[in-house]
Amino acid sequence: MDDPDQQPLASAATTGRHGRPSQQFRVRPALPRDVTQIRDLVQPYAESRILIAKELVAYYESVQEFVVAEDATGRLIGCGALHVMWSDLAEVRTLAVLPTWVGHGVGATILQQLLDRAARMGLRRVFCLTFEVDFFTGYGFRPIAGTPVDGTVYAELLRSHDDGVAEFLDLARVKPNTLGNTRMLLELPDPGPGTDAGSGTTL
Repeated sequence: MDDPDQQPLASAATTGRHGRPSQQFRVRPALPRDVTQIRDLVQPYAESRILIAKELVAYYESVQEFVVAEDATGRLIGCGALHVMWSDLAEVRTLAVLPTWVGHGVGATILQQLLDRAARMGLRRVFCLTFEVDFFTGYGFRPIAGTPVDGTVYAELLRSHDDGVAEFLDLARVKPNTLGNTRMLLELPDPGPGTDAGSGTTL
């Protein structure tokens, strides 16, 4: 069976953000061998305080959450992860693209793969913390204030040590990480009755 996260090599004729022909790339699930390249992709963004720096072991522990984009030579040019936080809720995190590939649709393709994965898992809401408000708005994300969960779920989420969960809850301990960022949420469409959320097919 084909992996739904595995894409064929994208056509070089695809138009990028600025009307230039995009180069070839594909998106696939991350593997442990990709971890050092993922860290290297993220590092410049972490140094600029756009993304949160993580220890190498943290990437290995979460590698199954990632998809990566690679060019025609197999070099990693982008990455992103989907982290499940609750039964209906996940976060898109660590979305990074090699600067020379920005504007070629890499980030958009990665994000769409992550949203498709969320839908297949039966999730209904996807959170992100970002400087790129216009980019995420184009995919239906909207800024949020407060914490859109009930008190019981809030109390359970407080038990988590994950920084992304703390950012979703807007906790004081992560305020230095969130300065200038916007908390955004996407409501995924209801798959409707008779649909298998795991496969996206009608039963």
